[in-house]
Amino acid sequence: MRMSKWLIVLSILAVTLSACGAPGPTKGEVVVYVAAPLSGFQANGGQTVLGGARLAAEEINKAGGLMGYKIVVIGKDDESDDEVAVAVAQEVAAEVQAGKRVLGVVGHYNSGQTLAAMEVYKDLPIVIVTPTASETTLTQKGYQNFFRVNASNTTQARVSAEFLVNTLGAKKVAVVFNDDPYGVDLGKLVTDELGKLGVQVVTQIKVAVEQSKYDKEVPQIAAAQPDAIFYAGYEVEAPYLRRQLVDGGVNVNFLASDGAFLSATIDESDGASEGIYVCNFAPEPRTVVDANWVKNYQAVEYRNPDTYSINGYSALKVLVEGAKKAGSLEGAKVADAIRSLQLDTPMGKISYEANGELREQRLFIFQVANEAFVQVSK
Repeated sequence: MRMSKWLIVLSILAVTLSACGAPGPTKGEVVVYVAAPLSGFQANGGQTVLGGARLAAEEINKAGGLMGYKIVVIGKDDESDDEVAVAVAQEVAAEVQAGKRVLGVVGHYNSGQTLAAMEVYKDLPIVIVTPTASETTLTQKGYQNFFRVNASNTTQARVSAEFLVNTLGAKKVAVVFNDDPYGVDLGKLVTDELGKLGVQVVTQIKVAVEQSKYDKEVPQIAAAQPDAIFYAGYEVEAPYLRRQLVDGGVNVNFLASDGAFLSATIDESDGASEGIYVCNFAPEPRTVVDANWVKNYQAVEYRNPDTYSINGYSALKVLVEGAKKAGSLEGAKVADAIRSLQLDTPMGKISYEANGELREQRLFIFQVANEAFVQVSK
């Protein structure tokens, strides 16, 4: 009788333990750094990337980890500054050289910081997956350990030009761009694409990153009499430019690049953002994930998923699936395995060209309606 009771207790314990899921990681830790602006004017965007990566790591660790290793996500603040980004990369290099087990970096967030930091990362035995950097030449420099989960500026320029012409009926476009590598690259590419479509680019104007007053530029744009404006830059410039354009009587169709796809574009425009269009590399998170994903994100981050949460999530998944396919944490082997991945993510199906560029590149266009971004293209 006593033995029966013990058998019952053991059976209950076995059921309870099996209900807990896979055993936790047992081999130690492997680090993934998330390099992005975690303070300053782009902190919200960077935090959304970090949150997505943290959720992906949480899911993987609960399922037993990566080949038995616990994934530890560590945020690195590059402050949207090239010199700081290089310092971050050097810190990562020092950790790798000191023997820390590092799988790779999700980052950087901006093209300028990514270009700067890759001069350090390219010589390290780790893999870099940017969630958002789109400058075209990033995949043309021969890096063997670089990938991105977003479209390039080349794709953004083509889709943007086609939207301006075929959907909005633009015939005369003003192209305005900020003065960092991202803005300069995209401004030129959009101008070229509009030319291919037979559209007149009536003026091209370069402005400064974080510029908030456009007393000289608005009259230039007005004098050019465009019927549409394309802006290649960030949310720290776009709302102020739009506000001054409207105040100056230039209330024409306005399409901003993905860098402006953040709430500040709406919040800082004093109502002038209503009706403008904004590009993004990913669909609105809640349209491609289920309620359980959102709930799990909230449990990890204590807030809702936002603009680039699924980018960070997908980038970490690429790193992990590459390591699994390689059966190794060695950077070169992981990179080779990533090139042959066929991976479903919230951003869509991911597979790569040899240079780290996505085979299938997607761009989504949103419009501001009732102070919210509403997706208008699929």
